[in-house]
Amino acid sequence: MVTITLQRAKCIGCNYCCEMAADRWAMSKKDGKTVLIGAKEKRGFYTVRVGDHEYEDNKRAEKACPVNIIKVKSV
Repeated sequence: MVTITLQRAKCIGCNYCCEMAADRWAMSKKDGKTVLIGAKEKRGFYTVRVGDHEYEDNKRAEKACPVNIIKVKSV
């Protein structure tokens, strides 16, 4: 299992996460920030658990994020 966490309030809308892992990320048309597809929000952090097959793409998204608001952990 893989846990992906996003601190959405700090998103600058660069779109890198969407380019690296399009199946898990989308840009909001409302505010121009990223959306972690399937995530639940708790105190400003959005978290989702996914299968191991999504690890590599989302790890690339984490590394590409210029404001370091994405965390990807293998659990």
